[in-house]
Amino acid sequence: MNDWQRKSPLDWETYVNKLVKVVAVEKHEYEGWVLTVDPVSATIVLATFPENEKGSISFIMGHAVQKVEILQEGDGDMKQRLAHILAPQESQAYSPEELEERKNALKTWLETNHIPVGEQGELGRTLSVAGVLTIEPPYGPEQCSSTNEIILARVQGLLQGYLEQQ
Repeated sequence: MNDWQRKSPLDWETYVNKLVKVVAVEKHEYEGWVLTVDPVSATIVLATFPENEKGSISFIMGHAVQKVEILQEGDGDMKQRLAHILAPQESQAYSPEELEERKNALKTWLETNHIPVGEQGELGRTLSVAGVLTIEPPYGPEQCSSTNEIILARVQGLLQGYLEQQ
């Protein structure tokens, strides 16, 4: 285990939203903005923004990291840019009333198509499909979660078709 892997998540958090230079095994060097650090593998997720190109993401495996040097602190604009790098392109804010309306319409549609669905969670905001899949607000295919990949793919397909009909 190297020094980087021995650090705690609180240590790694101090690198988030900062421009760093990472020296890895075999003298490979990487430069970019730290998006996050995986707490299990110590893998560093770097974002770079080459001119006239979309941003790119690199992963430097924790076991390969030899040295990490902070080059620059992130300003407010950079922190916001990094926060939105993984956000859906059409990220849309919904009011609580709109979310409730979307949830109820989807639940009704699922029930109409004989798909067992219920509500779960403290506020009943999460839909549970057959007890093996959950759909979080705002109730789109990206918000589906299941350990069963076949069911996940099928329900996401159904949900996509449902949303296209709306």
